[in-house]
Amino acid sequence: MQPENSTQQKFAGATRYVLDEELAQIVNISMALEMPLLLKGEPGTGKTMLAHAISEALNMKLIVLNVKSSMKLIEALYQYDTLTRLNDSRFGDSKRDVSDIEEYIKMGKIGQSFVADEKVVLLIDEIDKADTDFQDDMLDVLDQMEFDIIEIDKTVTAKNRPVIIITSNAKKDLSDPFLGRCNFHHIAFPDADMMHRIVEVHFPEIGKDLLESSIRAFYKVRDFRGIEKKPATRELINWIRALQADPDFKAKNLIKGDLPYLGVLFKKSPDYAVAKNASARMRI
Repeated sequence: MQPENSTQQKFAGATRYVLDEELAQIVNISMALEMPLLLKGEPGTGKTMLAHAISEALNMKLIVLNVKSSMKLIEALYQYDTLTRLNDSRFGDSKRDVSDIEEYIKMGKIGQSFVADEKVVLLIDEIDKADTDFQDDMLDVLDQMEFDIIEIDKTVTAKNRPVIIITSNAKKDLSDPFLGRCNFHHIAFPDADMMHRIVEVHFPEIGKDLLESSIRAFYKVRDFRGIEKKPATRELINWIRALQADPDFKAKNLIKGDLPYLGVLFKKSPDYAVAKNASARMRI
């Protein structure tokens, strides 16, 4: 399927997504070339949220395929509901024609993106959970923009090529053929300046003292030695919400090393214990 000659929509960010210039360029060139965009980066850097932001900004429906380690490609394409057909055939109380197998074909997430009447954003989340065969076979389907439903000998061809965003947490290496068929961008964890912009988008009326002290404390706790899962941007946003909800909280206490609500930042018991001990030493 060739790119259309119509004016290409461009992505320039969304209401709650702070976009840097390099990421904007690779998103727009991927849409122009109609190639999947593979995003890597540690959890919480905004990979998944980028697809939501593109959907919002370009007014396109978002379809999300959450990849599981045991998932087979056919599940992402379609499912044939044999059990329901058998029950309908046995009990005879269905309005569907049991002789028509197509009545019992349900589209999976990739299939839904193909049969949609309008162009959609297809997010394939955490592709590194899948095995190599799934990855490579999936890109064959996305290249050809069609797949076969073998039960009814029918080929489903995409009405519109979706905007395809693929995320990976880099827990497993992706095959060279897979990498060769995608555009790629690594989303680095935001530096302090970018984090200021992100926080101000979520909290436009935040006071300067809380803004500065919470971000400073956040980067300090991320550097605690022995932490397995460092808090990400979403944890910082939720932490600031928790601080604002506490009528007794004062921003100056963060500067003194008082770090309340560590359970908002750390979700694993060992990390929570390490952070609690480290923060206690900060106050001594």
